[in-house]
Amino acid sequence: MWKETVSVTPPYHFDKVLERLSLDPLNAVDLHARSIKVPLRTRDGKLSVITVQGEGTAADPVFLVSGETDREEMIERIKHIFQWEQPLQPVLDHFSKTNLSALFEEHAGTPLVLEYDVYNCLMKCIIHQQLNLSFAFTLTERFVHAFGEQKDGVWCYPEPKTIAALEYQDLRDLQFSMRKAEYAIDISRMIADGALNLAELTHLSDEDIMKKLIAIRGIGPWTVQNVLMFGLGRPNLFPLADIGLQNAVKRRFALEDKPSKDVMLQVSSEWAPYLSYASLYLWRSIE
Repeated sequence: MWKETVSVTPPYHFDKVLERLSLDPLNAVDLHARSIKVPLRTRDGKLSVITVQGEGTAADPVFLVSGETDREEMIERIKHIFQWEQPLQPVLDHFSKTNLSALFEEHAGTPLVLEYDVYNCLMKCIIHQQLNLSFAFTLTERFVHAFGEQKDGVWCYPEPKTIAALEYQDLRDLQFSMRKAEYAIDISRMIADGALNLAELTHLSDEDIMKKLIAIRGIGPWTVQNVLMFGLGRPNLFPLADIGLQNAVKRRFALEDKPSKDVMLQVSSEWAPYLSYASLYLWRSIE
């Protein structure tokens, strides 16, 4: 067992991070202990569970990270997932001069935490498409419990090769729609066969990733934007068609009707190059 203490540039509000992560029943969050257990696969596919515990404050963020194997690789992965090397003060300074200043003051120190793996993020987005949040979480949980792997009481998403080997009916049995079953399995087959290399997305621009993924059946702009944000940590995405964001904008700016695309563009005109943070904080305001 290894342990390592990591200090992060403030502000970084880990309790707000855990609060949001606890909304997903698959995340092994302990709010009282201020900790989360993160299932990660090593480069050779072995499942490892890493514990991240908050030991500091938002103004002096310190974390104890512990695991059993692959210390260096796991530490780097955890730093990336929790965005510990992306200082939040420039984001706060930027929004202090915008129409979201009060919102950013309220949620100061909330980072853009990533899904544990880009494949997990892609599958989660496909499952969540056009579903209410409660059933989306339920369906995702069924998917992971049926085909994923459990270690130390923590569930990990299945690997692409596992889903690629399924029949559509296997997902239909979990209450997937036929189209959603096709999307999840067909895309997993593309990844397992090497036709889609998720690792190379890291090196591509947002625009090139959009062009590459949107050509795949079952992947639309909303899915790509969410993968860019929560799979890759890109800072400047604002999914205009997202119903949650539309509701949050309506409430924040006291609009009578759900905002049109033009209204969304208008209210967000000051937010670049940190549109992803605006999206996150607006979601937080209604969660």
